[in-house]
Amino acid sequence: MNKIRLSPSTLNLFLDCPRCFWLHINENIHRPRGIFPSLPGGMDIVIKTYFDKYRVQGKLPPEIDGQVKGKLISDLNLLNRWRNWRTGLEYHDDVLGVSLFGALDDCLQDKDKYIPLDYKTRGFPPRDGDSEKYYGNQLSCYSLMLRENKYKSEDFGYLVYYYPETVKENGKVDFNVKVVKINANPEQAKKTLNDAMKLLNGPIPSHHSNCEYCSWITNNNSD
Repeated sequence: MNKIRLSPSTLNLFLDCPRCFWLHINENIHRPRGIFPSLPGGMDIVIKTYFDKYRVQGKLPPEIDGQVKGKLISDLNLLNRWRNWRTGLEYHDDVLGVSLFGALDDCLQDKDKYIPLDYKTRGFPPRDGDSEKYYGNQLSCYSLMLRENKYKSEDFGYLVYYYPETVKENGKVDFNVKVVKINANPEQAKKTLNDAMKLLNGPIPSHHSNCEYCSWITNNNSD
């Protein structure tokens, strides 16, 4: 039996709609996707390069200095492995028959503890509660993977939001930056993983009333 591989994003799908998650993993039926914008990916590369410039200097970028605990981990070779989906952190549960894998954007270190940090690019500042709702599971999964790979993790992580403020001449864009600290609970991530596997080993769930994809299928099949 092949071990199932799940990522924080697929577990987010489980939390959003169990039926869509079941179909995604068990039947390889995915939600429809539109054209994926290239700007966030481009920003991600630029921000990583920017952070690495300060890393080699043993400093924090000035916009987050004083707003986060610890310092950027100094081992860039290690971080580059963690940033890659193929060589990144993994957590294996042989009892459940599942592997959790992920790619970190960045990581802070405070003494002997590690703190996951993720960059987010968006068009407007985050609203109160958005970070916990949409990214709490992601940081909890990172914390679990760090811990299970013998890296002590803090019970929190950081999201660093970049969002545009003004456009200047020659196409230069000024960005605002907001740092949000949220809880990172490895035990909650492990529970989510356990619940997800229990669901996958059972029958297909019923339609989720709050899922627009389930609603679309139900409405179109009823015609």
